[in-house]
Amino acid sequence: MKTLKNAFLLFLSLVILTGVIYPAVVTLAAQGLFPAQAGGSLVYDAQGKLAGSSLIAQEFMSPRYFISRPSATAGSAYNPLASGGSNLGPGNPQLIKQIQDRAAALKAAGFSEPIPSDLVMASGSGLDPEITWEAALYQTPSIAEARNLTQDKIISLLVKFKEKRQFGVLGDDRVNVLKLNLALDKL
Repeated sequence: MKTLKNAFLLFLSLVILTGVIYPAVVTLAAQGLFPAQAGGSLVYDAQGKLAGSSLIAQEFMSPRYFISRPSATAGSAYNPLASGGSNLGPGNPQLIKQIQDRAAALKAAGFSEPIPSDLVMASGSGLDPEITWEAALYQTPSIAEARNLTQDKIISLLVKFKEKRQFGVLGDDRVNVLKLNLALDKL
């Protein structure tokens, strides 16, 4: 009976320690040290209205905006509750058709070849909020035309939002599409 009582007390103490105290300390520390990130990295438009999160891609259909990476989320596009890749291999006919369809849609919208890969292929999470620097430059002429701006004006805005490769070696230079599109609206 004494062993059962000790086991129960140990169990109860570990539940309180790991299920209540530790999460509370980590949550308070995160909110104190990194309040924006702990709150979801929310982004607001010029009127102060919530526009989204800088960590989750959104669909932009208008030719006045930069296009996000395609979504691979299940159910509906850009669904943050269904994050995950398609798990289709590079030789899968379904994936090849998706890429061809996306490329055809971009060509129909007036884009030329070669199309940057991140505009036709979804990321591993299906919700990547960034596009490569090359994909952003690729879209510059059409956005400049749709907004009646010079390409130099769009490129100068791109430079402000350019994020370098992580640690100088990982990935590519990139641009957050939501932040960039909100800045376009401020021009």
